[in-house]
Amino acid sequence: MRISLNITNYSYDSIRDRLVGVVSAADEAGIDTVWVSDHLVQADPTASFEEPMLEAYTTLGYLAAVTRRVRLGAMVTAATFRAPALLVKAVTTLDTLSGGRAWLGIGAGYQQEEARAMGLDLPPVAERFERLEETLQIADRMWSGDESPYAGKHYRLDRPLGHPRPARRPKVLIGGAGEQKTLRLVAQYADACNLFDVPGGIRPKLDVLARHCEAVGRPYGEIEKTVSTLAETLPERIEELAEQGAEHVIVITRGLWTEERVAALAPIVRTAG
Repeated sequence: MRISLNITNYSYDSIRDRLVGVVSAADEAGIDTVWVSDHLVQADPTASFEEPMLEAYTTLGYLAAVTRRVRLGAMVTAATFRAPALLVKAVTTLDTLSGGRAWLGIGAGYQQEEARAMGLDLPPVAERFERLEETLQIADRMWSGDESPYAGKHYRLDRPLGHPRPARRPKVLIGGAGEQKTLRLVAQYADACNLFDVPGGIRPKLDVLARHCEAVGRPYGEIEKTVSTLAETLPERIEELAEQGAEHVIVITRGLWTEERVAALAPIVRTAG
């Protein structure tokens, strides 16, 4: 079982110093991945809209420079927030400079209040999923070296160049649990799904994912099953989550991550590994 952490709140007295401390502690504790939220305003339900929020890919690039082994990704980027080629280039750059530690974490997007406040593009739901799928197709083109013209419903690229190639092709994680669209896209394009630890468990969603995999001819075992849960309940939840099919637990916390909270995960990481 892999253990990762998701940083959602930056309301520190000294953001840079405390963030470096937290991520360095994660690097030392054997944490698999440090994820950061991709928002322009604070979206943590325990924080107010006006509290500090850092731009995700600038933050991840900085964290790549102060860590040595932990993987890095956004949990998750809304597909419509950036032009696809710009997003793929950002992830490729992160992967190149981190020595192959980048994820592409992506979803259709949902935060209407943020979009209105900041002038971000958040079209109707059906269009968001169309744009998500086209973004995934463009990422595949740029990472596989296919420079032929791309013509989708929403995006057209005359020559999707992908130089330099990433150090290692970034893993793609799609966030969300929608059974008709999201999990179908996971089966078709992703290396990992991300579900929430909710009443009723994740098994019903994983069963749906398995059926989508069968429909598209994809081995279900190729997809890493990740689940987001609270740090405060992790010790008693980890065994049950594993029994439900989780392979990678992404831990969030109420309030701020601290070096002490991260260090407290180290024994769990050792046991789970």
